[in-house]
Amino acid sequence: MGHIVAKDIYRQLGDKVDGTPVRMPWSGNMRRMLTALYTPAEAEFIVRMPYRPSTAERIGPMVGMAEPQLSAMLDSLCNKGLVCDIWEGDHYLYMISPFVIGFFEFTMMRTKGDLEPKKWAELFQSYMFGNTDFWDANFGDDQIISVMRALPHEETVGDRDHVEILDYERASVMIKEASTFAVGLCACRHEQHHLGTRQCDVPLETCTSMGSAAAFLIRNGFAREVSRDEMIDIFDRSRDLGFTLSTDNVKQGAGFVCHCCGCCCNLMHGIKYSGYPGLLVSSSYIAEVNTDTCNGCGSCARACPIDAITIHSEKTADGKPHRWAEIDRELCLGCGVCALKCSFDSLELRKRAQKVFHPEDSFERVILQSLERGTLQNLLFDNPNSTAENFFRAVLGGFLKLSPVKKGLMSDVFRSRFMNVIRKGAG
Repeated sequence: MGHIVAKDIYRQLGDKVDGTPVRMPWSGNMRRMLTALYTPAEAEFIVRMPYRPSTAERIGPMVGMAEPQLSAMLDSLCNKGLVCDIWEGDHYLYMISPFVIGFFEFTMMRTKGDLEPKKWAELFQSYMFGNTDFWDANFGDDQIISVMRALPHEETVGDRDHVEILDYERASVMIKEASTFAVGLCACRHEQHHLGTRQCDVPLETCTSMGSAAAFLIRNGFAREVSRDEMIDIFDRSRDLGFTLSTDNVKQGAGFVCHCCGCCCNLMHGIKYSGYPGLLVSSSYIAEVNTDTCNGCGSCARACPIDAITIHSEKTADGKPHRWAEIDRELCLGCGVCALKCSFDSLELRKRAQKVFHPEDSFERVILQSLERGTLQNLLFDNPNSTAENFFRAVLGGFLKLSPVKKGLMSDVFRSRFMNVIRKGAG
């Protein structure tokens, strides 16, 4: 492999990871982050990898590496969280880790090897919040597909809507249906801990996962296996503390649940910093205030992690002061944290009038996310060593950048048809 190392391999690596479903615009902060995480050999390996999940047999010729060197490199990259290994029945598929959910989380969850968490925390923070380029690249063009969505606290949903809570919005159902569970360091809390900006005192070990996602984290040493009972205890603690639950933005096969607070969560910081509320997709519910019983005490406003609640005050007709909470309907996540903290039962979640779109599964989310961000061509023509695929990738990429094309494929009318075509092609 070493013949391209003389070139700017980290700039090439930057282009490679920018081509994933999560865009990563180039900057000096990005260079510093990548050089700290990847050796030159690892960077070259990633540059030559395909974008789609692939077997070691497919990857070997692309990167110019044979056994046992190939397995050693893949194992090392998986243990660092720079590549994900996915168990597919009787073999592994390997894919490049995007930034999020990906090598940011896996790096800050690591508890083994040569650790420099303070350095990594500063690098990640500088890249994400040094300017708004990262947020603009992923949400500045009215994109609606994000990697995560809020889960409603089930007990805060109004009685008249309770029977309508679908299974994919019930954390209890996700736990019931899974057989493997894991908990690891919360990447955001770990980062804020080393930055000295963490305000909560909950244990760092609060990142929960289930099923194949849990197996991946356990296998590569990013999390420890726990029982179903311990999993339930963690969720109960988050309810009591008033944490927002957020999960994979899919209806089927969600593999993790984050237990988020306003002082640590980078997505919530991103909402407040960038002004893009869709960084964390709302649930199908929205908080509603009973102004007859609300006294404007402010508990809900203090609990809301994204400052979506303000206390309104005015005098009534007889001159008496009247205070009540007001919900910013554009910002509200539908998480129910405000209702958990209301002592007067003046808040509850109600079904949103406007339907919230959540992709069916990870396949659909990745495809639509890539389409919105102009990287779908990398998944369809993913061999970096093929002249023909490079040509088709460039042509398709240019075509998909046309605004009418993108808007047409993302519309309610054509989205399902488009996904059916893609699924048939993948099959």
